[in-house]
Amino acid sequence: MASKRKTGCQCRTFWVAVLLLASVSAIITIAVIQRHWRVQEYGLEYGIVVDSGSSRSTVYLYQWPGEKKNETGVVSEVLNCKVAGNGISDMLVDAEKDKNTWASFTVCMQKVTKEIPVEKRQKTPLFLGATAGMRLLNQVDQNRSDEVVISLKQYLKALPFAFKDATILTGQQEGLYGWVTVNYLMGNFEEKTLLNSLFHAGGASTVGSMDLGGASTQLAFQVGEELKGEDFLPVRLYGYDYNVYTHSYLCYGKNEAEKQILDRIIKTSPDPTNIQNPCYQEGFNMTIKASSIYNSPCTQTPDNFDPDQQIIFVGSPDSDRCRELVRELFDFTNCTAQGCSFNGVLQPPVQGKFMAYAGFFFTAKALRLNGTSELDVFNSTMREFCHTNKEMLIASRPEISERYLITYCYSAHYVFTMLVDGYKFDPDTWQNIAFEKEVEGTSLGWSLGFMLSMSNMIPSDAKEILPMANPVFAGLIFLFSALMIITVVFLFIMLIRTCY
Repeated sequence: MASKRKTGCQCRTFWVAVLLLASVSAIITIAVIQRHWRVQEYGLEYGIVVDSGSSRSTVYLYQWPGEKKNETGVVSEVLNCKVAGNGISDMLVDAEKDKNTWASFTVCMQKVTKEIPVEKRQKTPLFLGATAGMRLLNQVDQNRSDEVVISLKQYLKALPFAFKDATILTGQQEGLYGWVTVNYLMGNFEEKTLLNSLFHAGGASTVGSMDLGGASTQLAFQVGEELKGEDFLPVRLYGYDYNVYTHSYLCYGKNEAEKQILDRIIKTSPDPTNIQNPCYQEGFNMTIKASSIYNSPCTQTPDNFDPDQQIIFVGSPDSDRCRELVRELFDFTNCTAQGCSFNGVLQPPVQGKFMAYAGFFFTAKALRLNGTSELDVFNSTMREFCHTNKEMLIASRPEISERYLITYCYSAHYVFTMLVDGYKFDPDTWQNIAFEKEVEGTSLGWSLGFMLSMSNMIPSDAKEILPMANPVFAGLIFLFSALMIITVVFLFIMLIRTCY
């Protein structure tokens, strides 16, 4: 009998010990799972960039996953909203126009606000970058330029976003950020890993960038590491080093160059009341206030200037004469270095593929040559376009308003001259140019490249997803802790009875 009692006691002791160990193991396991099996769930992050160009402002909203790849956001465009009216460089001149501009800004900001979740708005960074229009204003009237920037900062600070800065970009920054945008969207940047280092020791090949704005134009492309100078910028992206040539030409944007063309036509016209414009097609007539031509440091104000004078231009198409006028804007002879583009600016030979956007794209589109084409085709199509009358042009291109359609003969010659005589594209390299507006639904321009750079400084808020909700975790810990305590007490009682 004593033997059986002893065996039963040992059996109970064994199972109590097993239960105790199981409870301890369960508590440890639950704690480890809760601590180490947590998952990082990243929501979408947002960023807003206001691109304030010479002719208008455009508000871009971008988004990217909170989990960043190599500290650079995987950014895509959600929407863009064009602010109606003129560019910000025209502000603080006419109070009524300013009122309309602010109202248009508000419309765009309301659209952006609706796209951003309420809980994300106060953390969404907001930047404004002003380009060539403000660079020109800063040259001629720094006080008004400063006041415009201050008024914009005050407006943007009052919005429900994390306002960061409003600044005037340099021409080099504009060109470089455009290059970053193009290559980011085309997937030419890749993270430097062991495998990528074996196959792409210097990184994947990149594409050059050409941007034609209203007041300036930018050229940027990757060159060899050995080239140095003020127009060569070393850039490190995704672990790879790039040497980027970039130059911006102020006063060589589409709108400012056109003013210079009109000024030349006025000065060479024998009849100041009926000025024949060889860059306008037959049937196109335009009446322009003198102030709209000479309101810029890019054009020299004539003697006896009357800003309210109405100047009448009559279409008198002459493609060859239009090209001559365009070529007069460039100095192709003054070059002290081995190779220049124009105006004595050093430029290495163009190499690789190029993306031409903004004014380049819209000009090519007007010729029905967006995408890639051949140099001879562009030239012949341009001449045919310039000698097509107004009625036929409007009928064949109903999507282009007359306001812009009248400018595309001149701008076609301008694009051709800049790319061929200036940047030195030939029949072979011309085929490497793609005239595009966007890639993968995202607009081409400096603003995305700017957002990519700025996103390095934006913290990524990560939400931790635990394997168990806190109440469940606490309940299980309490359950097994209580079970362990009861087991220890029961084991202690059994030991007391057995020993005494």
